[in-house]
Amino acid sequence: MSARDYSEFHDLSPFELKDKLIEIASSSADRMMLNAGRGNPNFLATHPRRAFLRLGDFAVEEAERSYSYLDSGFGGLPEKEGLLQRFESFLHRRGDCDGTVFLKAALSYAKDQLGIHRHDLIHEMVEGFLGCNYPVPPRMLFHAERIVGAYLASEMFGGEPRQGPFSVFATEGGTAAMTYVFQTLKANGLIKPGDKVALGTPIFSPYLEIPPLPEYDMPIVNIRMDEGTDWQFSDDELAKLEDPAIRIFCIVNPSNPPSVKLSSEGLDRIAAVIDTRRPDLFVVTDDVYGTFADAFVSLFARCPRNTLLVYSFSKYFGATGWRLGTIALHEDNIFDAALAALPEADKTILDRRYASLTTHARDTRLIDRLVADSRSVALNHTAGLSTPQQIQMMLFALSGLLDRDDRYKNAAKSLIRKRFDTLELSMGVKPEHRPNDVNYYTLVNLQHLSGRLYGDAFADWFIANRKGYDFLFRLAEETGVVLLPGKGFAVVDASARVSLANLTEADYASIGAFARQVICEYHEDYCRQMP
Repeated sequence: MSARDYSEFHDLSPFELKDKLIEIASSSADRMMLNAGRGNPNFLATHPRRAFLRLGDFAVEEAERSYSYLDSGFGGLPEKEGLLQRFESFLHRRGDCDGTVFLKAALSYAKDQLGIHRHDLIHEMVEGFLGCNYPVPPRMLFHAERIVGAYLASEMFGGEPRQGPFSVFATEGGTAAMTYVFQTLKANGLIKPGDKVALGTPIFSPYLEIPPLPEYDMPIVNIRMDEGTDWQFSDDELAKLEDPAIRIFCIVNPSNPPSVKLSSEGLDRIAAVIDTRRPDLFVVTDDVYGTFADAFVSLFARCPRNTLLVYSFSKYFGATGWRLGTIALHEDNIFDAALAALPEADKTILDRRYASLTTHARDTRLIDRLVADSRSVALNHTAGLSTPQQIQMMLFALSGLLDRDDRYKNAAKSLIRKRFDTLELSMGVKPEHRPNDVNYYTLVNLQHLSGRLYGDAFADWFIANRKGYDFLFRLAEETGVVLLPGKGFAVVDASARVSLANLTEADYASIGAFARQVICEYHEDYCRQMP
């Protein structure tokens, strides 16, 4: 067992710590490193990808029709007239091969359920796949926005009625969405240095790291979830939101890393605070893991006027490399109301900021300012996510809408939950399943694990001697397993985040066994020290 002192690493940033753990875990050539620290899934949706490829075959055929007399790989813009008939003929020629059945169903669904004319949709899809025009509108392609909006409503509202129309902005992943939100709120004077930002902690680390940046200089107020109540907020913690200096409340739901959704009662308590005491509070909810939850309801549905939604397609569809994210905002929202209420001097400055877009800058909604600010305003005319990305996003959304029996969803949920069970059993503890658990990640409370394995006295010794942090380094050095510390996500107790998305079930069995092995070694140290 290693006797190395790891205290020199205690103050590393989360990213430096991750790299150091990987370096240590990779130091032996005799074993394979198991990195359960990152949330990139090792599963993905195949049907919408096959549909993308089949659509591409047709799109290139259409491009080649324009200059078919030139034998030089030369193509042109697709001709709109007769496009639908040619596409139907293309599908008929391809029969029921992979991708064509999906495309038939997708066009039928869009027409029947969303009222989108198939001819207009296929034209947008073909041009979008080819990437032969700028994104128009720059915020999002017209039909893509309607389809993605329908998907978000189906996944985020949990059967609750839709509270009015909302707009969608397609972004380069959820990380771009986070960046754009803070940039535009600051640029428009809706947040200022010294304003407080409330964070529902534990939380994805960039939410902890953005507010203190010099350009924002926003003090953080932690609204802490309670592990003892399955990571829900207490009334005392939510009462912190009554502080008028708190301008914005950011939350990841389901949480990262506990991977637990807000309960219906928890949503009601937050809504009560907003409705009765903080109707001016800006809320940003990042719901990337909502599609893995049962009967998920977002704050975007429960508090529609106050809430801006960030959603990424990366995890559920296995599309981290595609960089597909969205920002959604209801048309009736307090962000636009706050813009309208700005002092005249501030409005005049913003008139100048957006003067290149319109002579009526004051009528520009926040979501359209997000688009403009994403390209420093001056390049708004070339803003927007690339059109091939938008088409793949549209096909992902359609696959979710077409999954009426939840076959893909149930397979994804079953996969990660089975891995959770395997990990827990391999650590020597009985898996506990609570109604709001999602299990994309699990947060291993090392004090609780120590106590469950060897009793409370050992658990107290484990914490008193600061073994929780050293555990991660010993695990990496002795077994090649990389986990991330809960500290980097503002977790109070000594803990480790395990991603249940990116390794095999056999790997999680090994991780659990190795974790128990290291705890056992600590227990041997404890026994030697006891009189």
